[in-house]
Amino acid sequence: MSFLVYAILFTFAFLPQYAFLALFHGWGAWVNAVVLVLGEGLVIIQGLFEGFFVDECRVDVFDATLLDKGLEGLVAPHRLLFPDAPNSVKKLGKPTTAAVYQPWSLVQIVELVAFLPLNLVPYVGTPAFVVITGARLGTFAQYRWFALRGLTKKEREREVRGRMWEYTWFGTVAMLLELVPVLSLFFLLTSTTGAALWTAKLEIQARTPQPAPAAPAASVAAPRYAQEHDPDEPPPPYVDNPV
Repeated sequence: MSFLVYAILFTFAFLPQYAFLALFHGWGAWVNAVVLVLGEGLVIIQGLFEGFFVDECRVDVFDATLLDKGLEGLVAPHRLLFPDAPNSVKKLGKPTTAAVYQPWSLVQIVELVAFLPLNLVPYVGTPAFVVITGARLGTFAQYRWFALRGLTKKEREREVRGRMWEYTWFGTVAMLLELVPVLSLFFLLTSTTGAALWTAKLEIQARTPQPAPAAPAASVAAPRYAQEHDPDEPPPPYVDNPV
């Protein structure tokens, strides 16, 4: 599917866009033209294919990775599990609640289309397009985790704001990988695995009890005479006076 989409775009859309960009970018126009076509292909694939056919597979990959990390208690309330199965994939049964990895987002599709013209800007346009659209993509990386925990929309937004930089960089890398023709669907699944491993790390950290801070050692003050008395001098005279 993705190969067919990119084959059509590079056959019919690449050269006209390259010719137009060459008026402004000169010899470097082919870089922007390639990214522009790849971005257009990503919009088409996400809008017509991924959101309807791949999301269920991504949920399975995400949940199986959590099972591999020993987080059955997080997944079990939301789908049937077969604990005697030989591996984490075969342990997965049918979901008992709505199972969505990344909700279909009209806003994300509109942003992809709206920011495509950034590739017309020399030098900085293409990196800006990848980072801006990747930031939006990254905010959905752990949507499944939030659903497993039963978070509300406000709670999800608060968690996203707390890790906004991490989501931005995760989404940027995922965006770059998903722009690779033919392999985009493969990298879609590897990004899902990466998001699940990140989730498992956060869950394990949250469940690990933090050691209590060590109490400061009590300093024992030396007797005054021991601090002031020179060991080479004779001891002070005995005085029979308890006061």
